Amino acid sequence: MSGEDVYESLPDGSSIGATLGAGAMAGIMEHCVMFPVDCVKTRMQALACDKPKFQSASIVKNLLFIVKDEGVFRPIQGVQAMAAGAGPAHAMYFACYEYLKEKLTPYTVNSYVPESLVHAFAGASATVLHDGIMTPAEVVKQRMQMCCSPYKSSFTCAKTVYASEGLGAFYRSYGTMLTMNIPFQATHFIVYEKMQDLTNPKGEYNPPAHLVSGALAGALAATITMPLDVCKTLLNTQEANVLTKLNTKKVVGLYSAARTVYNLAGPMGYFQGLRARILYQMPSTAISWSVYEFFKHYLNGRNKDISYPEDTLADLRASQKAHPEGSLASRGSNDEEPSHGDKDRLWDAIVTDLPRQVRVKQEVLAESLRERNSVNSDLVHERTFPNYRTEV
Repeated sequence: MSGEDVYESLPDGSSIGATLGAGAMAGIMEHCVMFPVDCVKTRMQALACDKPKFQSASIVKNLLFIVKDEGVFRPIQGVQAMAAGAGPAHAMYFACYEYLKEKLTPYTVNSYVPESLVHAFAGASATVLHDGIMTPAEVVKQRMQMCCSPYKSSFTCAKTVYASEGLGAFYRSYGTMLTMNIPFQATHFIVYEKMQDLTNPKGEYNPPAHLVSGALAGALAATITMPLDVCKTLLNTQEANVLTKLNTKKVVGLYSAARTVYNLAGPMGYFQGLRARILYQMPSTAISWSVYEFFKHYLNGRNKDISYPEDTLADLRASQKAHPEGSLASRGSNDEEPSHGDKDRLWDAIVTDLPRQVRVKQEVLAESLRERNSVNSDLVHERTFPNYRTEV
């Protein structure tokens, strides 16, 4: 999409808080809504769980078995950790992506640099911030999701992991997550933006287009990075039975994790839970983009509602000619047009050249000062412009 599309960037008048809020809502919705499916995916990637479990390629059947065997709320254990991490992680993620996209896209105009390269770079850069916040939450979440998990709450899990394994345990898979998520997010953003070119060429708010684009982008990116996701799960969960078979205390590093998966499950072990991962990523990325694009649309709508078309003296004069009885100058003293040669009207000329929102505030302040000082003084000293005085 063209970098000049007004809708595709957050409005200039929106605050950084609004930008972060939109990203946080998108992340929380994405991960919390799809959390039960993510639980099934994590268990399907387990390499050596010794507890009896229902074996099926069907996500629905596995989910129903978990509910029947372990309780209704078992598939959402650990969702608190995910919500706590997803909010700030996605806030930084979308804010970084939008900022880099806005700053770098103009350089692709009339150059050999494709716009898709900007999207890939912005997505990869945003991932570094995202994963720095998300990795500890992933560790707690996945340890809570395992069928042999001894933890009853996210807080207990985090406390126990810290006490027994130290702070490093929360970032043991950070390198693997970056190795997985940088190509994932680069592919994700490239596909999403290309799909938007096809399904939403005008760059308008189009919920069906955002849903389809997000779903396809998530599915393709998930398939490409599936082997790395299996390795990440092993590093995060540190399955007890795997450690027993390896006669070691922990699995460290991407290479060690990849070799362990191959030795225990063969080449197909890298694709355990692929269907669950795709069916998790498709709706989750669709939800994420839909929620985020909604906030962009909402913020742009608010920005339009408070816009001021008459920002300069030339704009005001044009408006005067079109609507002589409704313009701001016609409501001023004596309905006369400001003149730069008339000292009595110099203040009006200065204020008229200010943006409308500032201009109204200055007029209110000046009027208030005139009323307050009219008894004792025939001059008003305007505080905003200390070197300028005007007659009452």
